[in-house]
Amino acid sequence: MKLEKILDKLGSLEKNSFIKIIDNIISKNPKNAKEIEKILSSSDKSLKTVDNQNISNIFELISSEFIDHINCEFQEANSQLDILIDIIIRDGNCIMRQDWFSRLYENEIKNLKTKIKTLNTELEDDKSELSDSRKRDYKIYKSCLSVAYSNDIANNREAKITSDELSIILTLAKQLGLSQEEIKLINYSILPVKKVEIQDVINNLKNLGIAFYSKKENTIYVADEMVRLLRKVRQKEVADKFYRRTLKLLREPIINQIAKNHNIDRKLSASQKIEKIIKEGISFTELLSNDIYREGITLTEKKKTLNELCEKSLNIQNLKGSTLEDKISSLIEYFENVEKDEKVGISLDGFDKMLTELNVSLPNLNKDLKEIFELQDEYVLTANYLLDYNIKPRDILDLLEKPDLTKFIKDNGVKQRGDDTLNILDHYKDVENLYLENYENVAYRNLNLLKENGIMIKESELGLKFEELTKIIFKGLAFNVDDKFKNQLNTQKDMMDILLNLGNNEIIIVECKTSKEKGYNKFSSVSRQLKSYQNLALKNNLRIVKILLVAPEFSDDFVYDCEMDTEMNLSLLTASTLSKIHEAFKSSKYQEFPHVLFRDIVINEERILKALSK
Repeated sequence: MKLEKILDKLGSLEKNSFIKIIDNIISKNPKNAKEIEKILSSSDKSLKTVDNQNISNIFELISSEFIDHINCEFQEANSQLDILIDIIIRDGNCIMRQDWFSRLYENEIKNLKTKIKTLNTELEDDKSELSDSRKRDYKIYKSCLSVAYSNDIANNREAKITSDELSIILTLAKQLGLSQEEIKLINYSILPVKKVEIQDVINNLKNLGIAFYSKKENTIYVADEMVRLLRKVRQKEVADKFYRRTLKLLREPIINQIAKNHNIDRKLSASQKIEKIIKEGISFTELLSNDIYREGITLTEKKKTLNELCEKSLNIQNLKGSTLEDKISSLIEYFENVEKDEKVGISLDGFDKMLTELNVSLPNLNKDLKEIFELQDEYVLTANYLLDYNIKPRDILDLLEKPDLTKFIKDNGVKQRGDDTLNILDHYKDVENLYLENYENVAYRNLNLLKENGIMIKESELGLKFEELTKIIFKGLAFNVDDKFKNQLNTQKDMMDILLNLGNNEIIIVECKTSKEKGYNKFSSVSRQLKSYQNLALKNNLRIVKILLVAPEFSDDFVYDCEMDTEMNLSLLTASTLSKIHEAFKSSKYQEFPHVLFRDIVINEERILKALSK
């Protein structure tokens, strides 16, 4: 869930710790101080008076300083912050009820102790599957950590690891090629690990500004933006779902090779090994730099292999970068952009339909999804629910094995030639609803955003498309969009866009205007046009209940001119407001939209949404 959406759900006390930390960072003159100042200057320069959208924008601007703030906490080597962050950054753990979080935390501590015991046994066992070189790496790191932790005791001081010692230890771990999980296991074999009361854990996360806690809902929220930052802190370059997507494209011998390098049981199934690799916290960069290649391969061959993986398997054309490191960085950046992107790729209705039909074809999917993403609710196969957890259609399909994908495709009449995943997404695209979800982008004639959202349309077609979508919305509001009657009235000179027939010779005229400009301001020309429609209707003895002008937005001058006009019963309706009214109407008690609500000069969105919710 996005930070702005979480902040909207919470009271001021629940946001207080987070606001204090941001305030503190701002007071220390961060690198983006000028941009922050611009945002704050629109209020009284107090963060508490800034709206949630701008708080979210400010958080983006101080992200590097916030990472420094979190890294400082790691100087307390036994703080368990690494354990807690590793829980939080797993896909599906950004929203958790307290009891569920408590269970995940207890399991993590329990599993950690079991793994430590196993590791210590393997280090002492000459017959263990651990290679001699790996044993040596583990023992070197463990010995150095032990000295760093206990050397204070000789000087009659409390045993702890200083920030300088920690810096050296982390450098050593990197040079030895240890995964985050390997580091954690060895760390807690030296440092005492004990279960902390869950309320203390939550308070700690809250005080650090990492998580929000709603007492009313008894729920912990971690914003999507925060999850991305915490991943960087734990040096996890990509989300688990993208790591999984990449690993599933590799041949099993390569998966076995990675498992061998990182002490993962090779007797497990391919999918189990993949999940283990993800959980081990193996560096994505390290994986693509060394682990996926056969021994003795040249650098040129490595680059060729990586290019093929991206272009042929991940469908990423022209991966930027001349060096292997640059190419890997470009791939990480690509996944980061995909994750940040709020776009779903298919319509919400299409997503829901896909989930429903997946559940029929693959009845274990709900259970598998709950398990992989650690979701606490019983039934999770609904679009809005999964999107709150930043789980999108492609992420679901990436979990399916080839036989399951094939079965689903056959069961639901999906095209079988080409890429299975892309064919399924295309099948459920639901173009009409996809256009409706992009209604505002059509109004603004934003071709780039439309293209990014999977909509290909010529600029010359946008005006007619906006009119067509507006008709669909008014039909969705249960109005009689009477094209037949409109065509009877229209002349070659005067051609109104939409006529809503209310019966008893009463009508509403709707005019649609797209604009790239920020504020539509062509009042003189549009008013002449609307007055000619008005005269046309009056000649035919029709009563005009309302004239509605729908546009992306309106300039202050346009609104003023509209207020001054006494000849027309004109109201201005933004595309965004009309779209939100449509969504609210779907879940309201009304069978027909009460048109009397269209009474302002500029239609008041908040008032209408409130009326529909009663």
